[in-house]
Amino acid sequence: MNDRPLPTKDRLILSAATLFRTRGYHGVGLADLLADAKAPKGSLYHHFPNGKSDLAMAAATWASDEMLRLIAASFDGSETFNDGAKTLCFKLAKLFDITGWDTCPIAATLFEGPDNEDFRDHASHIYEGWITEVQDHAARLGLSAEDAQAKSEHLFMLIQGGWALARARRNSDVIRKMTDRL
Repeated sequence: MNDRPLPTKDRLILSAATLFRTRGYHGVGLADLLADAKAPKGSLYHHFPNGKSDLAMAAATWASDEMLRLIAASFDGSETFNDGAKTLCFKLAKLFDITGWDTCPIAATLFEGPDNEDFRDHASHIYEGWITEVQDHAARLGLSAEDAQAKSEHLFMLIQGGWALARARRNSDVIRKMTDRL
């Protein structure tokens, strides 16, 4: 087993993803990020020339990649779209419980950050990637192209709304029951 710490860039990204998810973009200062990542100030600008905004984009991408892996793991081996969607919802409910009911890391980072076109475009790209990943699995599982797109978008809307409602109620069962609405 390797006990070496993660490279500085990775520590910065993971710290940003966690801090933005829990406190929002504006609730996190550069000093917070550097302290959490145990990184010197110069390393932030070395890896992220535009500072916090570049780091936010990298943190959102990292969180998105984790979600894409979760989607793939949920649908791999599933025999039907609903089976994969149910597995995904159960995995998300477990994640919800582990994270302590935090907000969606993409929304907390990109929608609560500065109002700029790059952040909105990146969020759109990320969310479209999630929908496409689910859509590809839906098509593989026999849904028509039209049904695959409709069900994938519907599942995405359920996940986003379900996460918000579960957060308000502090109850992950909301997420587990989302597939009853597919």
